[in-house]
Amino acid sequence: MSHQLIIYTDGSSRGNPGPGGYGIVMQWGEQTKEFSQGFRFTTNNRMELMGVIVALESLTKKNIPLTIYTDSQYIVNSVEKRWLDGWIKTDFKGGKKNKDLWLRYYKLSRDFKIKFVWVKGHANNAMNNRCDILATTAADGKGLIEDVGYIPGS
Repeated sequence: MSHQLIIYTDGSSRGNPGPGGYGIVMQWGEQTKEFSQGFRFTTNNRMELMGVIVALESLTKKNIPLTIYTDSQYIVNSVEKRWLDGWIKTDFKGGKKNKDLWLRYYKLSRDFKIKFVWVKGHANNAMNNRCDILATTAADGKGLIEDVGYIPGS
């Protein structure tokens, strides 16, 4: 029996910028794994993107098709509408944010066949809601780490 890897991600920031976190739920058939981490000072978009990156970094098998569900139109549009390709070509000219994370994502993305699907946040998608709980709990938790690439105002 063949299964496809399904990944749900969400990011959260209290204050934007402020304490933040990401949440990930990965499903392969009947198996489910969850990940989350909180950061001391970051933005919502960085945490949305960090969730996707950490999910990809956790995978040991490459060149597999996977679907990533996110409530971040920022991520879906940047990838599916190929905005990211333009940002990379112009070295993120014009103040495009999160260059460090986008480059990290782009390098990882070449090892997979990724399809992004936008889901409405805080709605009726149980896995997206679970990711939201993981992300906000991480943002509100103890043991917050530094978002090393975050430059306030950039």
